[in-house]
Amino acid sequence: MARRRDRNIIVGLDIGTSKVAAIIGEYSVRDEEIEIIGIGVHPSKGLKRGVVVNLESTVQAIQRAVEEAELMAGFQVHSAYVGIAGSHIRSLNSHGIVAIKDKEVTQADVDRVLDSARAVAIPADQKILHVLPQEYIIDSQTGIKEPVGMAGIRLEAKVHIVSGAVSAAQNLVKCVRRCGLEVQDIVLEQLASCYAVLSEDEKNLGVCLVDIGGGTTDIAVYTDGAIRHTAVIPIAGDQITNDIAVALRTPIQQAERIKVEHACALVQLADIDDVIEVPSIGDRPPRRISRHNLAEIVEPRCEELLLLIQTELRRSGFEDLIAGGIVLTGGSAKLEGLVELAEEIFHMPVRLGLPRRVTGLVEAVKSPAFATGVGLLLFGHEHHTSFSLTERESGWTAIWRRMCSWFQGNF
Repeated sequence: MARRRDRNIIVGLDIGTSKVAAIIGEYSVRDEEIEIIGIGVHPSKGLKRGVVVNLESTVQAIQRAVEEAELMAGFQVHSAYVGIAGSHIRSLNSHGIVAIKDKEVTQADVDRVLDSARAVAIPADQKILHVLPQEYIIDSQTGIKEPVGMAGIRLEAKVHIVSGAVSAAQNLVKCVRRCGLEVQDIVLEQLASCYAVLSEDEKNLGVCLVDIGGGTTDIAVYTDGAIRHTAVIPIAGDQITNDIAVALRTPIQQAERIKVEHACALVQLADIDDVIEVPSIGDRPPRRISRHNLAEIVEPRCEELLLLIQTELRRSGFEDLIAGGIVLTGGSAKLEGLVELAEEIFHMPVRLGLPRRVTGLVEAVKSPAFATGVGLLLFGHEHHTSFSLTERESGWTAIWRRMCSWFQGNF
């Protein structure tokens, strides 16, 4: 396959604990939408709770997923937006303030106030992944989203800063590069999922996104159209699978299959007459149990996870500000009865988040499991206006532009 350099291509690479998903999208300038033209999925065994623990296994999974997506799209890609998760992720809200140079806000002033806001002490083993503006304030006038061109003397910025372990990010980049791909950006996974499943109305009203994957459960809270809080809980779908394997004495692979095909998060919804066959370990014959008994194993773990999410929401102080309710997404959110159980625990509206805002192979990605992958495409679309592979700035051009901007803002 020849590399195509004449198309507006974006690639999202969701490297998760249970699977690697590569999604190729083509941006149409005329229609202003992203068309999905290639999808590749491969089981992942080289990560534990979102962090790479086996380089070779991770590289193989990425390679297979990317090759599958390239085969479907009909050409070879050379770069991707990569999702990152794990309990090493930290976040905080910060505040910056600068004087406006010429009594009118320019992009250089915005860059300077964001640099001021990001000047916070973080551990040496952490690196800043995102500085996400919440609002700008000009001379005590709050609630400004786009300050460029406005008159004033003092510019302030409230931001949400996300950092992650340097080693975790480096290992992720190393795996992707060994597959012959460059990393265009590393994106927090729940932030990417927000792009795919949340509406602007929900973000403005206040909403909590819960991305339940295989190894981690990622949380993002929006109010007034801006992200206010992010967190990672190291309990997710793999713990449910493990509970089933231990309780039913069946291999992990079979426990995962039973979870996907038969598990229910709410005992009341499981039919006691519905019987399933459970393979045994070794040469022992398979056994039969009712779906109701399986739900009795699954429900306590799901309830524990939802209570941990509720505790995190209360700790953040935003529990009473999310009138839009809870949106569940991620592969493990497909569990039958989970939405109903969440409504019982949170006492607020809960819905399942499916990817949207894309065209093309929509049916293939119409699942919570692909929320992060689709979100990575939308993140790339929104944050990088030049998509043509022939028109990208070289590294030196970007550095020179930043140096010029710095000199303009300081002299």
